[in-house]
Amino acid sequence: MPAVSRRALLVAAIALAAVGSGVAVAVSADEGIPRGVEVAGIEVGGLSRAQAESTIEAGLRAQASEPLMLAADGDTLTIDPAASGLSVDVPATVARTLSAGPLDRLGGVLGVDRDVDLVVVAPPTALSAQLRRVAEGFDRPAVEGSITFTPEAVPAAVEAVTGRELDIAGSVEAIGERWLRTGSTRLEVPVDVTPVRTSAQEVQRALELVARPAVAAPITVDVEGDPLVVEPADIAQALRLEPDVFGALVPRLLEDVLYEQLRYRLRTVGDPVRDATFDVSSGTPVVVPAKDGRSVSAPDLAAAVLGVLGEPPPRTASAPLSVATVRITTEKAATLGVREQIGTFTTRHPCCRPRVENIHRIAEIVDGHVVLPGETFDLNAIVGPRDEARGFLPAPQILKGQFVDAVGGGISQFATTLFNAVFFSGLEDVEHVPHSYYISRYPPGREATVSFPKP
Repeated sequence: MPAVSRRALLVAAIALAAVGSGVAVAVSADEGIPRGVEVAGIEVGGLSRAQAESTIEAGLRAQASEPLMLAADGDTLTIDPAASGLSVDVPATVARTLSAGPLDRLGGVLGVDRDVDLVVVAPPTALSAQLRRVAEGFDRPAVEGSITFTPEAVPAAVEAVTGRELDIAGSVEAIGERWLRTGSTRLEVPVDVTPVRTSAQEVQRALELVARPAVAAPITVDVEGDPLVVEPADIAQALRLEPDVFGALVPRLLEDVLYEQLRYRLRTVGDPVRDATFDVSSGTPVVVPAKDGRSVSAPDLAAAVLGVLGEPPPRTASAPLSVATVRITTEKAATLGVREQIGTFTTRHPCCRPRVENIHRIAEIVDGHVVLPGETFDLNAIVGPRDEARGFLPAPQILKGQFVDAVGGGISQFATTLFNAVFFSGLEDVEHVPHSYYISRYPPGREATVSFPKP
């Protein structure tokens, strides 16, 4: 026979052998799982369907019951697979091992291993609930770098923190795809990260060049001839350093906060307004008319202070007066329906001591204040901090069970007198705090103390 014909017959014989081998593999597959098949690292090749199911269940039992650890942005979150509804559909997984084609089966005969994926059941509702639970302690909002101030007006840097939020939908998908497949109980889940604009260098720059100079000394604002001193503590309360679009921290003064800090000192500036009130000295309430005045506005005051914030001491600025309107007009007072005095109370004190001066001073500030229907009277909010600039003197005050001198000491007698007047008027007592021990000049069980900002 010619050489060419012999080669052709040899190729045909090999091809026929290969086809015959494929038929043999297909026939043997009907009896069990092809050789060389693994599921999540568990060998099931050559086993029957029932044997394979038992083998997979036994091989996964320990790992499937272990807590699932999720790697998220450098942290580890842990969920309970059972509580999350996670499970493996073992029959479906075995069915997947039996779906091999002829070439896969041929590979098994030739010693080629094949890994089949698990069929994982990951119910979105239960799994999402577990993920949201652990996300409560993981998620955080982005915090831009800034500057804060202590009550003593000492600035401190606040470093920026990137925000992050666990991607619940992405995590459900990742767990469904990779749980028990990697041979580990720890897998990576996606996190949505919110970047910040401010850098650590910018925060330090703002601390040194903006915040510290801003509270280095008082600022005196000339309000058309009337001096108004703005203390570092006032500035610290109202100053905010916020990032612009480029991440630079820019100073801003909260107008309303600054104005509130200075509200009591503003009573001596310009021509202060006077709300309508009532005179009950005759026994019958009589309306005392309101009076408009001229004062510095909150925007003008903030602009004046902000304009010299970066200058070295001594710092001065100027601000104009403008027309100021009253809170309670004469007409409004007349329509309130105030017809009679419903409560009064009197306590007595000796003359001329510093504590007595403080009692008179707080009475002057509160006198005539009208509480409208639905409003809550707050003594500290009306009077503000007690300081010598506003006429208060050092006098004995109880501090941690001991009498010590403090500016404004003694005004608890005023607080007790006011509390009893409210009590006998039948008005609601929203909050009061008694002294730390009984003082004989006060009625037992009906006394109150006061300090600033809280008793």
